[in-house]
Amino acid sequence: MRDRTRARTRTRTTRAAVGVCALLALALTACGQNSEGGSRDDGADNAAEGGTIGIAMPTKSSERWIADGENMVEQFEAKGYETDLQYGDDKVENQVAQIENMISKGHDALVIAAIDGSSLTNVLRRAEEAGIPVIAYDRLIRGTESVDYYATFDNFTVGELQGQYIVDALELEENKGETFDLELFAGSPDDNNTGFFFRGAMSVLEPHIDSGRLVVRSGQTELNQVTTLRWDGGTAQKRMDDLLSRHYGGERLDAVLSPYDGISIGVISALKSASYGTEGKPYPVVTGQDAELASVKSILAGQQTQTVFKDTRELAKRAVQMTDAVLGGGEPEVNDTESYDNGAKVVPAYLLEPVSIDRSNTDLLVDEGYYTADQLT
Repeated sequence: MRDRTRARTRTRTTRAAVGVCALLALALTACGQNSEGGSRDDGADNAAEGGTIGIAMPTKSSERWIADGENMVEQFEAKGYETDLQYGDDKVENQVAQIENMISKGHDALVIAAIDGSSLTNVLRRAEEAGIPVIAYDRLIRGTESVDYYATFDNFTVGELQGQYIVDALELEENKGETFDLELFAGSPDDNNTGFFFRGAMSVLEPHIDSGRLVVRSGQTELNQVTTLRWDGGTAQKRMDDLLSRHYGGERLDAVLSPYDGISIGVISALKSASYGTEGKPYPVVTGQDAELASVKSILAGQQTQTVFKDTRELAKRAVQMTDAVLGGGEPEVNDTESYDNGAKVVPAYLLEPVSIDRSNTDLLVDEGYYTADQLT
C-alpha cells in the first residue's frame, strides 16, 4: 500500500508514546484509580488503544444511512474504538469540512459514504499525507489513489434483480407478442453506483426494448436522461408527473424501473395523483432498493411492487473488519480486485449479495431480524 503503511506506523507509534506518557502521569497523580476511587473502565482503555474512527455519512434523509451509521458505531465501539459519526446533509461542502476536521483531529481511519464521489480528491490527499487509511463505504470514491478499500454490495446484480423482476412480473416470456409500456429512473449522477444499477437493469431490459416488447413512450432510455439528483423522491415525483401528462394521457403505464425506495415513493405519489390505484387502473410494477420500512409497507399495501434488500448490518460489519485489519497491519479480505476502477486506481472491494423482496417474501426481513412483525403491520 505504497508509503502509507510506513506513515501510519509512524503516526500510531507517536500516538502510542503520547498515550504512555499520559498514563504514567495519571498513575503518579491518581494511583491508577478514577475520580470515584474505582479502577478505570476497561472499555475506555480499549477505546484509547484502538483509536478513533471518523465515519462520514451522506444524509439523514434516508433511514438506511441512519442505520448504517448506528451499526458502525456499535460495532467499532465493541472492538474498543471511539467513533466520530457525521452526516453531510447531502451538501458536498459539509462533508468535505467534516472530513477535514476528522483529519485535523488525528483520527486513525476514515470510513466514507461519499455524497459526490468525485469531490474528495484534495481532502483525501491530506488524509494520505497524515497516514490515515480510507475505506469507501457503499459508494465508490473516484479520481484519487487515496482510498484503500471499498465495502459494498454487488451493485450490477442489484440492477439485474430489478430488471428481471419487471420481465417476470409482466410475463414477457409467456405473453408472446404483447407489448408493455415502461419508464426508466436512475439514481444520482454523482454516485458511482448509479451506473452499475442502471447497466445491470438494462442488461436484462434492453433486449426487450430493442425487440419492441417494452416501449418507453418518453424515448428517455439513456442514463443521462433518467438520473435523479441526490436520489431525491420529490425530484422523481415531478419527473413522473411530467412523463404521465406528456406521454400517457390515454394509455396505462405498465412498469417503472426505480433504483431506490425513496425514488419509488415519489413515483407512486405521482401515480396516485394520476388516479392509479383506483378501480380499473392498477398500479404499474414499481421496483426499488434498500427495503426501507415505508416501502416494505407500500409493498404489503399493493402499491410498490418490489425492493432489493441489502442487509446494511452486514455491510457495516465488513467495513469494520476492513478498518480493523488495516489498522492492525494486516490485509482485509476482498473478493473483487477488478470491477471498481475509480479513474486513478482499481480499488480492492468486498461485495455482498443483495436479495429481491416482494409481497411473497417480506417475512424474510422479519426472520433475519431486520424488522419486527409489528413494524410491518
